[in-house]
Amino acid sequence: MTTEAPKLPTGFGRLWTAQTVSSLGDGVTHAALPLLALTLTRDPMALAVVTAAGTLPWLLFGVLGGALVDRWDRRRTMWVTDAARAALLAVPAAAAALDALSVPLLAALAFLLGLGGLFFDTAATAYLPDLLGRDPVLLERANSRLRGSQTAASGFAGPPAGSALLALGRAVPLLADALSFALSALLVRSLAAAPRPVPQTRESLLRQARAGASYVMRDQLLLGLALRPAVGNVAFLAVETVLALFAHDRLGIGTFGFGLLLTAEATGGLLGTGIASFLGRRLGTGTALTCTAAVEGLAVLGLAAAPNPYVAGLALAVCGAGMGATMVLGPSLRQAIVPAHLMGRVASTSRMLAMCAAPFGSFLGGWLASTYDVRTPLFAAAGLLLTMTAVTATMTTNRRIEAALQTAAPADASDRRESSELVHAGAV
Repeated sequence: MTTEAPKLPTGFGRLWTAQTVSSLGDGVTHAALPLLALTLTRDPMALAVVTAAGTLPWLLFGVLGGALVDRWDRRRTMWVTDAARAALLAVPAAAAALDALSVPLLAALAFLLGLGGLFFDTAATAYLPDLLGRDPVLLERANSRLRGSQTAASGFAGPPAGSALLALGRAVPLLADALSFALSALLVRSLAAAPRPVPQTRESLLRQARAGASYVMRDQLLLGLALRPAVGNVAFLAVETVLALFAHDRLGIGTFGFGLLLTAEATGGLLGTGIASFLGRRLGTGTALTCTAAVEGLAVLGLAAAPNPYVAGLALAVCGAGMGATMVLGPSLRQAIVPAHLMGRVASTSRMLAMCAAPFGSFLGGWLASTYDVRTPLFAAAGLLLTMTAVTATMTTNRRIEAALQTAAPADASDRRESSELVHAGAV
């Protein structure tokens, strides 16, 4: 006699649609914003300022943002944030229509959109366990769908759409992104409210933020889950920094071929999100995470040694698959074991570590390529990924994960009962 697998609630469908629509708008802006900046200046430093402005909120306010999300109603945080981002985009759209755009305005836009992304993404990460009753199986399935649709929307559909819309007018892609945020806000607004408010405290915001960061640093399993994307970002940014040069000089491919290489990586990422739950069931989440991390390192090693574009494309596809699976399994596990009142701070701390690590990877890649050879950053990245795999393997074992899940279950029993209304809200 087989037991029917639990179904995702209709409420998740609305959240999924909202995030997919918003990701499509993000992809449009991701392509259009640097192109808009390019119409204003050819100064590389000015262009870099616009690009870097979008990452600054995570570096400056990551943990504090998580503490605020843990104080606020998470559904309200999401829809208000997206409504604010929709209104915000009206300003540069009007400036573009009036031919009054400037680099400082675009940098401010990138910063504020990034700040909105901090609050929305953290709140969505914290809200999902409430919506799904902290069920590990449902969390893996939901994160697989979310990651897959976000990759497709922001990686495949959004950038070409952004370029095409820009050809219609400088304000058009900004208005399209504003519409995506408005639709997302309406969909999230229709979701059920959180099952209970987060316990209030008289502790200062800074003390709460520090408590969330300490919770990650003191827990071996959570620290291992946080180290993977942090070290991975160092490695992957080192590769990304020189990838175009490597493709041109060593593989002999032009602009179109380079686009195909990136598409191969994104395609692998979609495959990885699709098989993540299967890997978790067959191998155990801990073993699956170790295997996907090892696959990423070996794939980058294969890329460094690739004799032609075909091998390089295959290596990037395999690497993308490992990354896609990791980005489903890791967050799903974190959402299942972290107490609800700490979820925002734990998620933002992990994300901040990854964001802070990225600039080091970019600098490392550029320095190694200029000092030694364009392949050197790729070999170094592979070595870094494989070393990280060995170090964190003992921190994220199946045994440690099972113990964490068993410990979390009794503490969250009341949360699960209170979440039942959320899980079945709107079900048909």
